[in-house]
Amino acid sequence: MYEAEKQSLIDCALQMKVEQLIKGSGGNVSLRVDKNLFLVTPSAMAYETMKPEDICVVNAEGEVVEGKRRPTSDITAILYIFNHRPEIGAIIHTHQPYATALSLVCDELPADFVTVIDELNAAVQVAPFTRSSDEGMGIQTVTYAGDALAVILKHHGVIAFGRDVDEALSSAVNLEEGCRCYLAALATGLPLAHLTPEQIADEAEERGYYGQPKES
Repeated sequence: MYEAEKQSLIDCALQMKVEQLIKGSGGNVSLRVDKNLFLVTPSAMAYETMKPEDICVVNAEGEVVEGKRRPTSDITAILYIFNHRPEIGAIIHTHQPYATALSLVCDELPADFVTVIDELNAAVQVAPFTRSSDEGMGIQTVTYAGDALAVILKHHGVIAFGRDVDEALSSAVNLEEGCRCYLAALATGLPLAHLTPEQIADEAEERGYYGQPKES
C-alpha cells in the first residue's frame, strides 16, 4: 500500500541529510495517510539503502499493520502528536545542530526573521528536555508548539511538522537557517533588534502573490 507516499518519506529523509539536519540514520519521517493510519521510517536503517517496502504502516495504537521492519523508536511520541493534532499531516524529527545549539542558550527562536514568520508561522519555542524515544517528546511538542510549525527539543533536536512532508521539511530547513542567523547575532555581543508585534502581524498577512498559482 501507499508506494508513492512511502517513497516520499525516503526522499524527504535523504534531503534532510543534504540539508545537514541529520547524520547517519538519525531522525525520522512520518506521514498520516488515513485518520488512524500512518507511515513511519524504520528504526536505525540507512536512508541511502531504504526501499518503500522498508517503510512501516502503523495504526493509531502503534501496531504495525504492514511491513517487516521495526518502526522508529520515537513512535509513541509521533503518534501522540498525530492523535492530539489532527490537522498535522506529516512530522519529521531531526538533530539539526544550530537549533540544538540554540536550545542550550535560549528559550525560543523569536519571530525576528521574515522566514520564521512566513515559513514557521510564529516564534519557535524550546521545550524542556525529555528522554529520547519517550512519549514525553510528543507531549512537550504539543504543549509548546503554539502556532508554530516546529518545536526545539532542549539538548536534543527538532520536531517539525506540516500538512505534508514538503511543508514539514521546509519548516525544519527554515528553522535551522533562523537559528544560524540568531546565534550569529548573539555572538556579536551587540544589542539585538527585534520586530514589533505590529510588524510581525503585517509580515504574516496573506499577500496573495507568493509562489505559483495552482494548476486547474
